Amino acid sequence: MKYLALVYYDESIMNAMTKAEWDALNRECMACVERLTDNGHFIAGQALQPVETATTVRVRNNRASSTDGPFAETKEQLAGFYMLEARDLNQAIQLAEHIPPARYGSVEVRPVRELDPEVHGYPDAASG
Repeated sequence: MKYLALVYYDESIMNAMTKAEWDALNRECMACVERLTDNGHFIAGQALQPVETATTVRVRNNRASSTDGPFAETKEQLAGFYMLEARDLNQAIQLAEHIPPARYGSVEVRPVRELDPEVHGYPDAASG
């Protein structure tokens, strides 16, 4: 089953790191991806640019609008993601515990809901 591990951290903590600390963290992340890949758990992942580069898009009454920045002001910002393959939620959580930025923020683990073109109507948690 696929799980998305969303990595959040406070960008001010990252910005306070020295270049050597930042480079070491990035090397840890690359090593983590290598281990996950070697064990068949890594599907995809990417780091994101800083939150000030974000744009939020909304469509209301068939009219689109966009605003600079993320949707909500939060203490931690979305920094990237890992798409994981795991047998169940427990294994996905165990894998997420080894994602290095979890030491500085959090990793939200969520099962991926595969879209079925044959299914119509509102998906509930039990069928999703």
